[in-house]
Amino acid sequence: MPPSLEPSPSLPVGAAMPGGEATAASRGKSVFREYAEAVAIALLLALLIRTFVVQAFKIPSGSMLPTLQVGDQILVNKFTYGVDLPVLRRVLSLNAPQRGDIIVFVYPADPSKDFIKRVVGVGGDVVQIRRKHVYINGVPWNDPHAYYSHGKARAHGGTPRDDYGPVTVPPGHVFVMGDNRDRSYDSRFWGFVELDQIKGKAFVIYWSWDGTERWVRWDRLGQVIR
Repeated sequence: MPPSLEPSPSLPVGAAMPGGEATAASRGKSVFREYAEAVAIALLLALLIRTFVVQAFKIPSGSMLPTLQVGDQILVNKFTYGVDLPVLRRVLSLNAPQRGDIIVFVYPADPSKDFIKRVVGVGGDVVQIRRKHVYINGVPWNDPHAYYSHGKARAHGGTPRDDYGPVTVPPGHVFVMGDNRDRSYDSRFWGFVELDQIKGKAFVIYWSWDGTERWVRWDRLGQVIR
């Protein structure tokens, strides 16, 4: 006959099993650990997305009127032109910026600031402005997004706002301007933007507050930026 097993000692009614407190504590630690891991993964994914894929920005000024309004909050595709690493900078170039793209970039004169403008000239282009009219390689550039709030041009030679160039955009750079041509501080005043300083291409308005009434501009939500 097989040997008999020793019977378990009986416990008084209502008594806890030995080690019950340890079991409950371990379960509590397990739940806490699961939550901590979930939060850590979520933060890591958010950081990766913000660093390599999409980043949100808010429009603080009217330099891109009427395309972008003060109070618009936009998403920028950081993967369009390539992959950047914090130390190595751009390690993979995909698409080159094209004329007409709206880009967010590091302001050359102050790296702590980000600017948003429209690409007007790319490497090798000859850019000239005569009486507010933009010429690319000697040909008038018909930009339907250009907006002039001051009307007539100033006297020739008075300001680079209305008369500028001609200049040749160096390789690896772009020439940018705001759509609100009369009220934009852009390449006409401080020069070119290096491709490595471009953070990404603006592609959609995901939220918008009215600058004075502080009310939601429902008609702008979800608009594709062109």
